[in-house]
Amino acid sequence: MADILVVEDEDNIATALDFLLSRDGHKHRRMATGAGALEEIRASHPDLVLLDVMLPDVSGYQIVQDVRADPALNDVRVLLMTARGSVVERRKGLALGADGFIAKPFELSELRAELARLLGGRC
Repeated sequence: MADILVVEDEDNIATALDFLLSRDGHKHRRMATGAGALEEIRASHPDLVLLDVMLPDVSGYQIVQDVRADPALNDVRVLLMTARGSVVERRKGLALGADGFIAKPFELSELRAELARLLGGRC
C-alpha cells in the first residue's frame, strides 16, 4: 500500500482517482489547488504525488521543479497529469524532474500501469 497525494482541481477527475486508489488499497488524500502543495509534500513525504499540470494558482511544473530542488524529497515520485498531452508538454515535465507523465483523460489500465512502474513493490 502506497501513500499518495493527489493535487487535482477538477472534481470529476479527483473522484475517479479516489475510487481507483481506494479500490486498490492506497492511502491517499487530495488537494484541489497547488497552493501549499510543496509544504504538504514536505510535511507528509508521500510515496507518490499525482500532480495536475494546470492548476488555478501554481502550475504543476513549478511544483515538480520545487520538489526536485529539495534533496530531502529525492525519493518522492511525481506523476504529472494533463489534458494537454503533447510531446512538448511531456518533454517539459520530464525535463523538470517528473518521473512520469499521463495525458487526461486516461484509461484506468494506463494509470494502474504507471502506478505499478513508479511504486515498484509498494503497489
